[in-house]
Amino acid sequence: MNIRTATPQDAAAIAAIYAPIVAHTGISFELDPPDAPEMRTRIEKTLADLPWLVAEDATGAVYGYAYAGRHRERAAYQWSVDTTVYVHEDRRGQGVGRALYGRLLPLLAELGYCQAFAGIALPNAGSVGLHEALGFEAIGVYRNVGFKQGQWRDVGWWQKALRPQDTPPRPPVAFTTL
Repeated sequence: MNIRTATPQDAAAIAAIYAPIVAHTGISFELDPPDAPEMRTRIEKTLADLPWLVAEDATGAVYGYAYAGRHRERAAYQWSVDTTVYVHEDRRGQGVGRALYGRLLPLLAELGYCQAFAGIALPNAGSVGLHEALGFEAIGVYRNVGFKQGQWRDVGWWQKALRPQDTPPRPPVAFTTL
């Protein structure tokens, strides 16, 4: 498995991984799967400041991705990020998510981020297990926060400290490709 920085050319593969999750599960709160041009826009926007990584096989086929986004917009939140990981349904349970986070989380710490958060639509035992195995701790649940597939859904929140909190902290730096 090779883990590298995503490029806009990965948009179609990423959209293909994400589409069945959006269309057939309550895991994502999007209602319509984004197409490749929309994914390209999201990748480019994220990479302006934060990492977006992909896992690929020896042939270059992308089968998983992980990225970080700002936790909140207010200035005092600048040291916190939300993290996301998705793996192709044929590759789940094979260590892909762990490998992606194994690169993403230390990279975020190097950039100066102190806290990572993960919002997980419940139930989702696989994602909960992955995050807890990587040291994320459950911190709360937003109850009935989203309505999808005919029912109200909860979102659990997990948190992981990425680095010691210096006082005062240095501002995080922008991501540059791996």
